[in-house]
Amino acid sequence: MKEVSFFLENENETVELGRRLAGVVSAPLVIYLTGELGAGKTTFSRGLIQSLGHQGAVKSPTYTLVEPYEINGVEVYHFDLYRLMEPEELEFMGIRDYFNDTSLCIVEWPDRGQGLLPDADLHLHLSYQDNARNLKICALSKQGEALLSKLK
Repeated sequence: MKEVSFFLENENETVELGRRLAGVVSAPLVIYLTGELGAGKTTFSRGLIQSLGHQGAVKSPTYTLVEPYEINGVEVYHFDLYRLMEPEELEFMGIRDYFNDTSLCIVEWPDRGQGLLPDADLHLHLSYQDNARNLKICALSKQGEALLSKLK
């Protein structure tokens, strides 16, 4: 497992790292985002999704569980499982249909869907460091390792 850490002084640096990742990703890909409430998971996702080509706002899908984006022939799905009561709820929404060869799936709070989600290629963990953030990216697959080496 390869990993790299980034010190992010502010929201702009969090968005910028999302932009940098957008420059190296390709489908199929599964990204897990973990960290405390307010740590910057959705901010990072916004930088990634907008840099892939989405015009407009990127909101947290806290109440809808998933926000779909069709960007340049790639299906991007942004999940926020924070309000998920039981992992089985994912079965009712057809969770397996989202993870396919043409999709890039970003999953916030993946532990809430444990047992029903595919393994991640990249696991990003944001943590507070005073008024800034630390972002640790772990590559969990060959594809994840290749992306991580391009990102450095």
